[in-house]
Amino acid sequence: MAERRVRVIGVGPGDPDLLTLEAVQALRSVDFFVVSDKSARGGMPDPLVEARGRLLERHLDSEPVVVRIADPVRERTQEEAHEEALLAHEGDAGFLVWGDPAFYDSTIRILERVAERGRIRLEVDVLPGISSLQLLAARHRIVLHEVGQPLHVTGRRGLREAIDAGQTNIVVMLNSAIELDDLEEWQIWWGGNLGTFSEELVSGRVGDVLEEIDAARVRARDAAGWVMDIFLLRGPGWLSPRGS
Repeated sequence: MAERRVRVIGVGPGDPDLLTLEAVQALRSVDFFVVSDKSARGGMPDPLVEARGRLLERHLDSEPVVVRIADPVRERTQEEAHEEALLAHEGDAGFLVWGDPAFYDSTIRILERVAERGRIRLEVDVLPGISSLQLLAARHRIVLHEVGQPLHVTGRRGLREAIDAGQTNIVVMLNSAIELDDLEEWQIWWGGNLGTFSEELVSGRVGDVLEEIDAARVRARDAAGWVMDIFLLRGPGWLSPRGS
């Protein structure tokens, strides 16, 4: 059975300066990197792969070995594609996870399934990164919850369920669109492409700033070729965070 050390490295939201010292040391310790690439089947260049390339160029002294896996995987399962990449190269492997591996990322789950297949014995390290959730709070100079109060984190598809369950302090990630019908009186703190050159910020009453957010999303996408956004929503009755 083959053996591989795998380092799952949180690389933050895009700015090379936002990598932790631990993450930089991990980048320099591995022999090759495995990345998912939407352009691997001949499409347009994947901007997120290019962004990861800039991170490596900034922090490595030599040309990295990058193994690209087509995304989406068609003929094979994800674990089969990752297993093949790991078996094809000797040494320690690095996986560059956008933000932090704990939030809405499947790398750890995929590696668990690779190990279950029984062809590779994996030694897995997980190194945390600065997440867009943390950076959203920093950029807007806010605290994500009031004293002693909860914070609910969900994806776009879970927003309505959270509201119906009575949540009034909600961070929403993975937004392909901003859909906030009937929430005009809520407050929003929104950020797009945080930690990158195309970063955009908007805050205010939802009913007042939706058009501004839509325009900011377009600017971010036009500048970078992609848009990743996140926002904090607070229902009526919450005090506005200091500094907003």
